[in-house]
Amino acid sequence: MAAKGLIFDIKRFSVNDGPGIRTTVFFKGCPLDCRWCHNPESQSCEPEPISVTRRLNGKEYQHQETVGKYMTVEEVMAELLKENIFHETSGGGVTFSGGEPLFQPEFLADLARACRTRNIHTCLDTSGYCDPCLFSRLIPLFDLFLYDIKIFDRDQHIQYTGYPNDEILANLRQLDKTGVPYIIRVPVIPGVNDDAESMNSLLTFTGSLGNPVKEVHFLPYHPLAFHKLENLGRTDKMDKSIRINESELHKFVIEFEQAGCKVKTGG
Repeated sequence: MAAKGLIFDIKRFSVNDGPGIRTTVFFKGCPLDCRWCHNPESQSCEPEPISVTRRLNGKEYQHQETVGKYMTVEEVMAELLKENIFHETSGGGVTFSGGEPLFQPEFLADLARACRTRNIHTCLDTSGYCDPCLFSRLIPLFDLFLYDIKIFDRDQHIQYTGYPNDEILANLRQLDKTGVPYIIRVPVIPGVNDDAESMNSLLTFTGSLGNPVKEVHFLPYHPLAFHKLENLGRTDKMDKSIRINESELHKFVIEFEQAGCKVKTGG
């Protein structure tokens, strides 16, 4: 029997998950428990019910759907190949996201190899939370990494995600040494990592990396997960009233640019 992976969505015509027009494959299941997660339906390692509201002729109807579907490599590839003309003409490709794709490493590796045999550009959107030995074996399978650094301080990382960041930082260092391109992505969370100390620590760490092309994307927090959590029967752990301080974020952007980083704000 062919191996299967748990997928919760395949998004076509994505333009924020790497270069060109891409198809993003969302893996279900994540070892971290980030309080601000904007894809809470991706966290569980099992298919789960969700209440969905549909509107028709001015009326609302609620029904139950299941989030998460087991698919073979062949089934996923059949969906990806439908969009390959857009990948080729735009310089795009396929991005594996989640959840955390590294949580299903064998299925992820099989999919990446299948893409490689068809010359499809592969990108991994990851938290980097993975055994370093396993991570080193997976690095060569991808053309680009979108690498999250959520919180630099170890104790805070445990507080807000449930786990330390030692392996995350170690894996980024070993990725940096391979020469495979990567972009550091930082979810900017008010009251968590948007202070000067946190940003300065991140800037110092970024400066210690050897990659001459240091690209950093700041992803401002948004409260869009509230209704998803409600539909999943869960409680939102974030204060819905918090907002990004745009002027402070702009100051950090300037500081990173002055340090030689290529910076982008937003997905």
